[in-house]
Amino acid sequence: MLFTEGFPEVRGVGREAELWGLLFAAGPPLARGEEIKIVWRMTGEGPLRVKATLPDGTPAKLAWGPEEHGGSSWHKPGEEWGTGFVFPKRGCWKIELTRTRGSGYVWLPVK
Repeated sequence: MLFTEGFPEVRGVGREAELWGLLFAAGPPLARGEEIKIVWRMTGEGPLRVKATLPDGTPAKLAWGPEEHGGSSWHKPGEEWGTGFVFPKRGCWKIELTRTRGSGYVWLPVK
């Protein structure tokens, strides 16, 4: 885990893509039941689809996004999108990101 301007940064596991997430939160673990903004940078091609699930199949609520960003001061490879998630339960959540070409995931703990 890295920290950029005070925000935690996570590197995902990518397949035909590089993936980074910037968490607008105090940490992980993330807070259950609260909307958490996560900005993503991902290489590849095509629109971004994103979902989050627990190993038991419980989905997180995608409150908004993904919204494509035109630019920012966060310098990682790929295009940038913002998302808002609400994680309803504690646990380790798998967030999966998919483009027409390229996919990836990160695991995030929620308390």
